[in-house]
Amino acid sequence: MGIAVNSEKRVERFANQLSKGLVFFGGAVLTALAFMTVLSTIGRAFVGLQIGLGPIPGDFELVEAGTAVSVFCFMSWCQLNQGHVTVDIFTNQFGQRANALLILIGNSLIFIVAFVIAWRLWMGFGEQVTWFSQPIRDLIGFGYKPFTNNTTYILGMPFWYSYLLSFIGAFCFALISAFTVWRSLNDLLGRDK
Repeated sequence: MGIAVNSEKRVERFANQLSKGLVFFGGAVLTALAFMTVLSTIGRAFVGLQIGLGPIPGDFELVEAGTAVSVFCFMSWCQLNQGHVTVDIFTNQFGQRANALLILIGNSLIFIVAFVIAWRLWMGFGEQVTWFSQPIRDLIGFGYKPFTNNTTYILGMPFWYSYLLSFIGAFCFALISAFTVWRSLNDLLGRDK
């Protein structure tokens, strides 16, 4: 008696590929940040030698932005594979149907949180860019047009770069969370009919 059980498998394959792509991208960003941090730390040893080597300028700004992007890239995969922390000391003694209901409630709450995070990142992104006229900004939920573009202090990198990449990860997290609500609802209702 599940809801669109045949379609669920096709959507799950797509969600799996999307999540894997995000994980690989987030992993590449995190790996690059780790190498950059090591190089910057090694470069600090050469500061007093006057040979032109030193730390990477703005390394902490890149780590800050890149870490946020990586975290949002990993959230979809974690949600799809039910990798979030659970406390199941008491729930193991419940029946299968009660556990399915608890999983549905948990996935629904995560979807709500993921949606709010994606929505607020979209609003934050809109507050960082000066694009579009005010009527278009109102239509797409960008809010009021800022007077200037905010940039990081050392690199002068616009904030909207990390907002946009984080929003993409958060939006995919919300999509995957919606799918897991559907999947857990089918688990609760049964898939046989």
